[in-house]
Amino acid sequence: MKRVFDVSLILLSLPVLLPLLVVVRVKLGAPVLFKQVRPGLAGKPFSLMRIESC
Repeated sequence: MKRVFDVSLILLSLPVLLPLLVVVRVKLGAPVLFKQVRPGLAGKPFSLMRIESC
């Protein structure tokens, strides 16, 4: 149920956030989204995606 909620929230917010991410990308020139693999519970790796700031 949580996965469905998360995906729905992303799909609904994407049209609002996408233009903002494009503007940030053009002005800053750096990658807007940053993906990194980190150790999680019991050492199991997981992917973390965040907005990169300067």
